[in-house]
Amino acid sequence: MTTTDPTRDLLAINPADATDATIARWLGAIEDSRQRTLTLLKGMDEAALDWQRGDENSIGTLLYHVAAIEADWLYCEVLTQAFPDDVVALFPWDVRDDDGRLTHVSGRPLAEHLELLAEIRMRLLAAFQPMTLADFQTLRALPSYDVSPEWVLHHLMQHEAEHRGQIDLTLTAFAADGAQQPSASS
Repeated sequence: MTTTDPTRDLLAINPADATDATIARWLGAIEDSRQRTLTLLKGMDEAALDWQRGDENSIGTLLYHVAAIEADWLYCEVLTQAFPDDVVALFPWDVRDDDGRLTHVSGRPLAEHLELLAEIRMRLLAAFQPMTLADFQTLRALPSYDVSPEWVLHHLMQHEAEHRGQIDLTLTAFAADGAQQPSASS
């Protein structure tokens, strides 16, 4: 989908490849959500990745968390299976520490975070693209709740948007005073 005027933004869902048109639109929406995150990160100072203001999460921690949660919802809720070994290897740290806070992830360049996000997204798209609409809307019965793959996509878009807001605030704080101060993780 393109606009005829290159000076104007196009605000429309660009459906992704999928067997079903409804699923294609949902995948287009989740891809739009990811593109917004990538646009926010474009040109970011690498020093901002590990910088923390007080006890807030670093951008690197948030990016790792977004990827881990996407993988978790994909494998546990949608595919109802354990993480394959090659996915387990992508996540060397638990998502949360013993106190329930996000585990601080540092020392990874932005390129590695982006590769992890891309790898998990590729797996998510591969799982959703061949689904029928009936499977997409069918509830999976889990011990504590029932969930459909459709709702999972909704949740993942919301989850990423919330953390994108935190990343934006961290980038603003870093630009204001973080670039002049040593990182809290130093």
